[in-house]
Amino acid sequence: MTNPLTTLAGAAANWRAAPIDDATAWDTRRAVLDWAASMLPGCVEGPAVALSATLASARGPGGAISYVDGRAGSARDAALLNGTASHTAEFDDIFRDGGYHPGSPTISAALAVAQAEGKSFDAFQRAVIGGYEVGCRMAMALQPSHYRNWHITGTVGTMGAATATAMLLDCDAEGIAHAIAIATSFAGGHQENVQGDGLTKALHCGHAAEAGVLAGQAARAGLTGSLDSLHAPHGYAAATSDSTGDWNTALAGLGEWTPISAMTFKNHGCCGHIFPTLDGLRAMRAETLFAPEDVEKIEVHGYGPTASICDRLRVESARDARFSVQYCVGALLHLDEVRLAAFADDALARPDIRETMTRVRVHEDPEIAALYPRRRQARLRITLRDGRVLEHHQQTRKGDPDDPLSDVELIAKFDELAASALEAPARDALRRRILEENALPGPIPLRQSHAAHEKTAERTAP
Repeated sequence: MTNPLTTLAGAAANWRAAPIDDATAWDTRRAVLDWAASMLPGCVEGPAVALSATLASARGPGGAISYVDGRAGSARDAALLNGTASHTAEFDDIFRDGGYHPGSPTISAALAVAQAEGKSFDAFQRAVIGGYEVGCRMAMALQPSHYRNWHITGTVGTMGAATATAMLLDCDAEGIAHAIAIATSFAGGHQENVQGDGLTKALHCGHAAEAGVLAGQAARAGLTGSLDSLHAPHGYAAATSDSTGDWNTALAGLGEWTPISAMTFKNHGCCGHIFPTLDGLRAMRAETLFAPEDVEKIEVHGYGPTASICDRLRVESARDARFSVQYCVGALLHLDEVRLAAFADDALARPDIRETMTRVRVHEDPEIAALYPRRRQARLRITLRDGRVLEHHQQTRKGDPDDPLSDVELIAKFDELAASALEAPARDALRRRILEENALPGPIPLRQSHAAHEKTAERTAP
């Protein structure tokens, strides 16, 4: 069998000099814009804020910017904090076929290293493409069994971040391969800290970004790992999935298409496993007008994680709400959308949303489950109080490659999320920098002052 690790490392190395067509270049800018949109809310509220205050006294010198507090420091510190922030609001991108969020770990690492090393926008862009290439294809090889116990963004994200780092540190294909191999020993993040209580989930992505930077730095320093780390009997795939990896699927089309041009950009601020339900509910309301009080019962039939992760009536926090089909259905019916406002304290306390939640039931559908992860579907059955029964089969998600967000929609999403942290002039300047200029994003002024930010950190610290 072809060695998947060296094959993927070679593909990443090729991106250091390969021609980038206009479509791929634009897809990369879209991914970076979406990463920034997803990160900014986490810079003013959430675990990254508390973490930045805790780590402040240990920060070393460097040119990498932590957008959480505006401080420059080492690439590892910036990758950790920005990676954590970018997964907090649950708006980050998805590679559907691998069930993986590549942007949080990969772009957080790549930008931090590029800033620290004084690299060009072109080098940064190529590292992002290469990191997506490796991480997304690895995710395809491990899924769906990997996701049973492991948070794939926290695990595979480490290898995507390591790839991007090694590319920016001028490693050749062999050096990139060793960075990936080293990263397989750093990759972690289990499902209990995704599905259970606590604030660790976003930290998975920050750790993946930081650990990937460390792996890339180690490879540049000459440290090595086993180049059989992905597919060997005791390798990463065997340790974290039901096999040594489906590498035929993962490597199919290598050199013909690249994952960064097949991304899903989120249209709702919750877990992506809930999206087919929300999109289906919108379609049903567009066809038959009904109010929340008209509903007697809503039955949702989805794939495995729809039920195993997102069937939760107990919602005590915004984090719980983002992973609750019941809450998100209630929010959509009463607020008309599931964006940042749906997870604010006043929305979480609304009695009407809470009452609607009790009328929602979630089931796993074997036929829909068999199509996962490449298709994300839901069947909805709504019984109205007047006796009417409405049914709908939602066969895709808005934002997926077969129903993508337009540039206008993606920019509107950025403007909305960025407004949580930036005044309009700073928001507009950052958008132009990412979409129109050939320069790395630099410092950005958060809406709140650093002094106010430190007080926020004190309030959110455990």
